[in-house]
Amino acid sequence: MNILETKDLRKTYGNGETAVHALDGVNLTVENGEFVAVVGTSGSGKSTLLHMLGGLDTPTGGSVIVDGKEIFTLKEEELTIFRRRKIGFVFQNYNLVPVLNVYENIVLPIQLDGVEPDEEYVKQVISTLGLESKLKNLPNNLSGGQQQRVAIARALAAKPAIILADEPTGNLDTKTSQDVMSLLKVTSKKFSQTIVMITHNEEIAQMADRIIRIEDGRIVVGR
Repeated sequence: MNILETKDLRKTYGNGETAVHALDGVNLTVENGEFVAVVGTSGSGKSTLLHMLGGLDTPTGGSVIVDGKEIFTLKEEELTIFRRRKIGFVFQNYNLVPVLNVYENIVLPIQLDGVEPDEEYVKQVISTLGLESKLKNLPNNLSGGQQQRVAIARALAAKPAIILADEPTGNLDTKTSQDVMSLLKVTSKKFSQTIVMITHNEEIAQMADRIIRIEDGRIVVGR
């Protein structure tokens, strides 16, 4: 079953001869539970694609369907709620709230939705990511790798339909990058979590189930 689909997705900046086609007719499907890496050089369109998949930017044309819902037919407030419930994000810069401790950061998106966290599930996520001893720490007392683990836990905690990871190892050294990638792969399998990750790092991409390559706003190859 496809959890994510794009149809003729386009994003153009500017007009006429100076127009830049950041996305030029992208058709993509991702199955439930799949871990997909989207690889491309700087300027290839991979970041633009991720922003479209997450409803963070509006396409010039085409559609994005997440968990059966065409997201750009939603009104702004509806899209905000849908994004919070159905899409988890893991960013290169972690985006943790500095005044909240690790546990508070993990459950924040759930609480913003006005519901109680599934304590047993959250505990399982925390254990899988090895964060049990860090729950009361503030983000600035953690290493980069530990902060990224918290970001992954936060993305998983709300049981989203899909997690979008934007260069999740970009600020980490080689060993920590490998550790974080291993954890992403483990959590993808353990929790049957769909993950789409963008990266320029070919070695990191090899750890995904499938690699999609993008150049000049078009998908040129996938496996």
